[in-house]
Amino acid sequence: MRFTPSPSLRLCVATSLLICALCPAQQPAGKSKGIGNLDPAMGGKPQAGANVQWHDATQWGVEGRILPQAERKRWFDRLPASAEGKVTPAVWSLSRDSAGMVLRFRTNSPALHVHYKVNKANLGMPHMPATGVSGVDFYARDNNGQWKWVQVTRPGTQEVRAEVIRDLAPGEREYAAYLPLYNGVEFLKIGVEKGSSFEGLAPREKPILFYGTSITHGACASRPGMVHTAILGRRLDRPVVNLGFSGNGRMDQAVGEFIAQVDAACIVVDCLPNMQPSAVREKCVPLVRQLRAAHPKTPIILVEDRRFTNDWITPAKAKFHSDNHAALREAYDILKKEGVGDLDYIEGDHLYGDDTEGATDASHASDLGFMRQADIFEPVLRKALQGR
Repeated sequence: MRFTPSPSLRLCVATSLLICALCPAQQPAGKSKGIGNLDPAMGGKPQAGANVQWHDATQWGVEGRILPQAERKRWFDRLPASAEGKVTPAVWSLSRDSAGMVLRFRTNSPALHVHYKVNKANLGMPHMPATGVSGVDFYARDNNGQWKWVQVTRPGTQEVRAEVIRDLAPGEREYAAYLPLYNGVEFLKIGVEKGSSFEGLAPREKPILFYGTSITHGACASRPGMVHTAILGRRLDRPVVNLGFSGNGRMDQAVGEFIAQVDAACIVVDCLPNMQPSAVREKCVPLVRQLRAAHPKTPIILVEDRRFTNDWITPAKAKFHSDNHAALREAYDILKKEGVGDLDYIEGDHLYGDDTEGATDASHASDLGFMRQADIFEPVLRKALQGR
């Protein structure tokens, strides 16, 4: 018996084949197929060539690790090895992502290359691209000293050895390379054309330290440089430590123990998205007391949680945010009555804007949402940092 497919079945098969052609499996950089052949700008970056001088990042240091001289299980871990067993297993595991880390260097190379390997095979997420999860994002200072974007890697495999960009304008300039947000780094080298100058720039001191949730961690930025913590670091020209722990930013005093050891210019506590009002009432005041005991004059900023961008149509979620905000305000008032100084507060209602367009999934920020958060944080941070 001969089978004759119906017109609808033929259409379904044809559509499936087209989708497979346009959405191939991850390919090594420079060997992407499908859409990359139709539009080269959508493909991977070309492989680094032979005329490259490589510089190992461990030889000059990275910003974004707390206690830089502490022993680490992996060089690019955010927390020292001593944190394992003190913080929760989830926080320890998440701390091994390189979120917020920045390499700074100076070169006159006409091209930039990078060679690195990430720890996890999952390079992207359903709602966050591989460029944000596992990419390395390059910025440079222009002739006026302002940070401007240059290029980001497009990882297709765990090990990336790629030409980032070429045909750069002549001249020596300072660069910053932001490391992957939701992946750990095993090793990383910066490559410049042979014969070019190169200087690795040492990490700066007195960072702004952010303690928070998946949003602080970087979900769901398209590139590592687009998280609000990174945006603020560039705007304020300050080093940043990102202690965002996805789903696990809960004002834990075990984390506070390590924060208290950092000589920070300012500490931002932004944990409410992972907390219930009862936990806020229980944990906020003790955490601030703990940090204030270690650093009597360091500014501390408490941040309300953002509202889900669809809470206008989900009343239970809207009530949760309002209750959470009220709990944090109560804690803030208690601390102020105790005479805790250098304590500021950021309201959460407008962190993503007022048009419902600032998130990828109602909860986690898009690049637009991160930019809007930075706009609200910036004046509070500038005031807190005056003279510091």
